[in-house]
This record gives sequence, C-alpha cells and structure tokens, in this order.
Amino acid sequence: MHLIRFSACGFRSLTHVQDIPVSSPTILAGRNDGGKSAVLAALAFLLGEHRLTDEDRTYQQDEGVKGQRCAETWVEGVFRLDTAEQAAAAPLPAELRIRRRSRAGEAACWELFGSQPADSRLQGLGRLMKKDLAELVAEFGLIPSGMLKEELLAALTAHAMTVPQTDQWQPLPKDLEARLPRLLAFGGKDESPDDAVRTALNSCYETHLEDETLQGQVREIEKEITQRLEKEADSLCRHIRQHCREFVGVEVKPEVSFKGGFKRAPLEVSRADGEPVDLTRSGQGSTRRIALAVWEWTSSLLESSELAATGEQDEPQPTQTIVVYDEPDTHLDYRHQRTVMDIIRKQCALPHVSVIVATHSMNLIDGVDIADVVHLKLSDSGRTLVERLDDDTHDGIDFHLGQIAAAVGLRNSVLLHERCFLAVEGPTEQQCVPLLFRLSQGLPLQAAGIALWACDNNEGALHLAGYLVKHHRTVMLMVDADSRTNRHFKTEKLIKAGLDLTKQVSYVGESDGYNELEELFSDLQWAAAANAHWPRPQGQLWSADDFTEHRGGKFSERILYMIKQRAAESSPNGKADMLYALVSMLTTPEDVPQQLRDIFTEVQALAC
Repeated sequence: MHLIRFSACGFRSLTHVQDIPVSSPTILAGRNDGGKSAVLAALAFLLGEHRLTDEDRTYQQDEGVKGQRCAETWVEGVFRLDTAEQAAAAPLPAELRIRRRSRAGEAACWELFGSQPADSRLQGLGRLMKKDLAELVAEFGLIPSGMLKEELLAALTAHAMTVPQTDQWQPLPKDLEARLPRLLAFGGKDESPDDAVRTALNSCYETHLEDETLQGQVREIEKEITQRLEKEADSLCRHIRQHCREFVGVEVKPEVSFKGGFKRAPLEVSRADGEPVDLTRSGQGSTRRIALAVWEWTSSLLESSELAATGEQDEPQPTQTIVVYDEPDTHLDYRHQRTVMDIIRKQCALPHVSVIVATHSMNLIDGVDIADVVHLKLSDSGRTLVERLDDDTHDGIDFHLGQIAAAVGLRNSVLLHERCFLAVEGPTEQQCVPLLFRLSQGLPLQAAGIALWACDNNEGALHLAGYLVKHHRTVMLMVDADSRTNRHFKTEKLIKAGLDLTKQVSYVGESDGYNELEELFSDLQWAAAANAHWPRPQGQLWSADDFTEHRGGKFSERILYMIKQRAAESSPNGKADMLYALVSMLTTPEDVPQQLRDIFTEVQALAC
C-alpha cells in the first residue's frame, strides 16, 4: 500500500486539516508552533508509531464544552493498492480510505471504509471464534466444505458477498494492516546521534526478521514461547475463575513477536589520537553531522531494499517507506544543508520511498517544486490551517512563495537576493518564458532558483542587469537579436555594466539568423496556433506558407497584422497575447525551440 495523502481531526492543533500530500518530497513550512510537529505526529499515529494520550486530543471551543478535550480523534489516509494487494484482498478498489481512530477511554483501532453486508451478523467474521462461526453457518443453512474454522469462515464469507451491501467503516483486515507503510523518522533539532543510529538500524532489524532464511527459525522460537505462556495463562485463568465465580469464561491469548525487540545501539566515537569523544558535550554541529552521515547511509539501505524486490507484477511490491525529517538543516552550515537536499533527492528517486520534511530553511524550500510545499499557519483561534498552491501560474507561484517567505521571517529582498535573475525585455517574455522553461526543464523557474524580471524596455533590462552585477548577483540578460542595433546594447555599454558577453548575454534568434523570439517557432506551429485560436472565415485553414512569406523583416509585426486582417472574428490583442496562445499549445520539451532550451540550461547552471 502506498499512502497518497492524509487528513486529521481532533489531534493537537489539527482541529480538522485535510489532504496533506505524501510526495517525493513534501515540504512542511511555517512559523514555530504552526503545526508542523503535530502533522508529523498525526502521520505516526495513523501508521501505528505514536501512542495517543489525552494531551494529544484537541481542546473544544464551542460554548458549553470550551476547555474540554474532544471525545474522538482520528487520522485518515488515502492509500493506493498494488495489483497483488487488490488480488489478495478482492474485491477491493485501487484506492482505499483507512483511518486510525480513538475515542476517549478506548484503545485506538484501524478501520477501512468500504462495502460490507448490511446484516450486522455477517460483519467482522474474521474476529469470531469457531463456535460462533458454526452457529452462524447453521442459522443461514449453509453447507461448508468441512468443520474447520477456516472452512466455516470461507462458507460465511462467500455467503456474505451475495447479500445486500452497505458502505461504512469496518475493522481493517490483518493482512492489510501488515502492509501499512513503515515510518522512518529522524527527529527534531535535539535528536542525538544514538537515536539516529537506532532509527536506521531498526529498519535493518525489521528487514532481517522478514528474511525467509531466518523467518522459520524466528517463528519457531515465537511459537515455543507462546505455547509456554499459554500454559501459564491457563493457570492464571483457573485462578481468576476460582476467585471471581460470576465469570464463566476467562481466556488469555498470549501473542509473541520479536518485531519490537530492538532496543538501542549506543554510538561511541574517538579522535585520531584515540581520545574518546563525549557526544553529549560536543557542539550541535558535530552531532548533527554524525546524524547526517547516518541519514546518508540510510539512503543506501533503502536503495538496496528496492533492488532486492522481484518486480514481478503478481508479487507484492516493497512496503512503502515514509522518511520523515524534522528540521534536518538545524546547526548545519550551507554546504551541509545542500548535502541534506542531495540525500533527500536520492531517497525520493526510489519508487517505494516518500519523504516529508518539516523545515524553516528557504534553501530546502527552494529546492523542490513549490506545488509540493504545504504552508502551515495558526488561525486566530490557535488552530492549524493548511495552505496549498492553488494557482499554478507563474504569478500564483510567486504569491505562494512570498507567503512562505513571510512565514519564516524573511523579507522579500532577502528572498530575492538568493536567486539567479533572468532579465528580459517586456510582457511577451514575461508571459511566455515561465511556460517555456517549465516545459523544457521539467520544473518551474522558482523551483530552479531563477527569478524572472520583465523590464518593459531594453534600457530597463540593461539597468537591472547592471544593478544586479554591481551587487554581486548572478544574472542573465536575454534580449532579441535585433536589440544589437539599439544604442543601449552596444558592446561597450554591456561591458561597462559588468556583464560577461559570453556567459551573461543571450541574443535570442541570432545563432539561427533570426531577429526576435517569435521567429524561433516553426511556421507549422504558428499555423496550428492560428487555426486553434483565430480561425479564418468560411472554413479556410491557415497554412505554414501564410507565415513563411513574412520571414525576413519584423516577423511578429507582420503576422500580427495578417491575422487581424484575415481572421473571421477573434484576433490577438497584441504580440504578447499572440505568442502566449502558441506557447500554451506546446506539450513536449522538443516543442520548445532548441536555442531556448540551450539558454534555459545555461541559466539553470548559473542558478546552481
């Protein structure tokens, strides 16, 4: 099973938050006490790694119950099943809703939302004893293949599928519970190296327990210990019945598992001269670097687990591992912060691994697609609100990124100073470059660390570029080839502005003998865009030849005039609108002109 997203209700500050994604990776950003730790703890509760206490339950705020803890807490996940899991637990759908719920005074339980018999007698058959199953078989007049418990259960299960069904929450079957993702959590800023080592090696411990060559021996030992405990339990039950005669049936069923048997793994280190180092008294930087080395080793472990999978379609896929980092960059310098991001990228590349990072670091936030960033903030009532990127446009990304910058205490100027700047001339480039870059490079400008500045005219672009170079910022100036004739872009002025003519100035179209951006796109692409957006009257179609005849002069002005003259009704509002219509129809990186792809690659290299 692969967890896609989860929601929580009544858990600490999470009164009711919905659809937190589990991506590769998901970044949780926001102010201190905004709910990042609560989200991570809620995930741990869903996967059985957190024991819920009364302190975890949200305080109610309604009149009459204000100040009281909520009576019910739950965390629900949407899980995707692989083909083997669907076949083993038919007829389950490809996606399941599973939650872990706890009512006040009751133990937590896992539940599955799905179809089950409307007749309550046929619900939860797997939890019944053989005697109860036999009574139900007789009650429904069924003929099982035998009188073993498994045979009785099979007959009732088959019958249950033939009666009217209803969708509701029901106990999660044990086989699906065993397939829940495992959580590999590296703690907050105060985590000790010992804890990091134990977390990493505990994953190895569980892997070894599942090794078929050892599993038989382990099961035999577990079985032997269980049988011995059952004898002791029988004596205990007899003793209880003797002293509490009102109880006719007393039964204890011991369960033994070595799964939780790995306790600790103390870490001892020493210097080159043999002198031992007391890590409890070392600087935070040293302990965090040791933890960083452990995390990096864990990446190799996860990769080995992936390679060990058979990959057969009818075989269960490796259990999903969700790696959680809580402020992993704390006490690390910039170089080691980049190492953290490299580790996270390596882990995210594995198909069965997802990563969630709670952080304040803009270095980490800038390193992923902004759509994978979850912004957490507290409302006036002290409850966590979740903000996701809804507007996928360039301006929408900038707005969302600005909110995050403010949340972590950074001014916009500080945010911008950490980016590479791409200076362009005007509205045409401002609208089209973000789309072209994302299609070409596979990520938005912001995620690549590039800030786009449209300067409205050639003089403005040069002034901006010169200003940024003067203040030691990384910059690329991208202008049309015909701008060489502009007095502002004479070679001596560019050099005076401090620009490297070979690395920081790109004349769009020049290498192909063109004058401007619009000419880079083929006549076939222009004809397709014109037919889609500005059809001609009486069913006539635009052809490539219509655009070919206008090459050689001011191409953009000529084709804009032609379209306005020949289009049936609608026509572009200007050059920017015209090129944007064409660019919005492109679907593959190869649709982006090669010259632009080369420029974008150069700009991305500067940003790195």
